[in-house]
Amino acid sequence: MRLRPQMASVLRSVSFAALVFVPAVAADAQGLLTKKRLSAVLAMEAVGEAVAQCAKSGYAVTAIIVDNEGVRQAVLRGDGAAVHTLDSAYAKAYTAASLAPVRKEDSTKAIFERLSKTPGMTTAGLASLPNVTFTPGGVTIMAGTEPIGGIGVGGAPGGNFDDDCARAALAKIKDRMK
Repeated sequence: MRLRPQMASVLRSVSFAALVFVPAVAADAQGLLTKKRLSAVLAMEAVGEAVAQCAKSGYAVTAIIVDNEGVRQAVLRGDGAAVHTLDSAYAKAYTAASLAPVRKEDSTKAIFERLSKTPGMTTAGLASLPNVTFTPGGVTIMAGTEPIGGIGVGGAPGGNFDDDCARAALAKIKDRMK
């Protein structure tokens, strides 16, 4: 098999780049990373508390906790919660875990409020990403000053109510997130 001159040149460039950059990366990768996340028991308690808090107000919701990579840890669909609340709660949790900390905010509610108060602010690029929403109801889970995940609640008759239930759940487990 014979490569065209252009393809051969590209392969040489890529090979050279690999030789130059791989040792530098390998020098920095000298061990394991420690990743914090809620235990399964604590995550399940939190989603249970969020669903219970909303149920006290007559709202049938779903609550989801994700780690800071967006992987679901705990899911509870409350009695009577519509099927779409699963997607809504996930998008809120995912956004709270992945986007809110980058923007120095603690929730999708904070992002929503800032965007609504900033004329001309566009989120077209971010809003087109899968599972990103600016609807209130997602709260970043913090271990001290470190974001470790997100909780999302969907199904109440307004994102502010979802946010209240998510915050109540995190308040209940706060002392055990050390």
